[in-house]
Amino acid sequence: MTAAIRALLTSPWLALAFRLYLGGLFVYAAMYKINYAAEFSTTIASYRLIPYWAVNVMTLVMPWTEIICGAMLLLGVRVKSVTVIIGGLLSVFTLAIFINLLRNAPISCGCFHTLEDPISWWTVLRDLTWIGMTVHVHYFDSVLQTDQLFLGKLRRIHT
Repeated sequence: MTAAIRALLTSPWLALAFRLYLGGLFVYAAMYKINYAAEFSTTIASYRLIPYWAVNVMTLVMPWTEIICGAMLLLGVRVKSVTVIIGGLLSVFTLAIFINLLRNAPISCGCFHTLEDPISWWTVLRDLTWIGMTVHVHYFDSVLQTDQLFLGKLRRIHT
């Protein structure tokens, strides 16, 4: 029984499912932030964790980082590198939510829309789950990685 569970938990197919889910999630999350940058800027400011002069920079950089990383996950390009970036983003998001929960700040996450439910411990649990998925993809994903397919073909051509 434990061998079957271990095989499932280390399955590259499960990692592929997590990779596609996370890629789609990050692309979806970024689309709203890009289209409604002013609202997203207000959400970032409501966390009260970065200086006011950095809010606009974060408003511009973060969604584009999310959409590029999400697309790269969906396409299977540089998966290990992208999971490190996404893991870092998720860790920062989780820490920011955790700090504001300790402050009892009645703010929304701002992850997908600005008019979301207020942050809660469920938001932290959700983000920790996504971090776990990201770690799984980093270590076990090996199916349908586009760059690996091309590198394999280049190696065969070269030899």
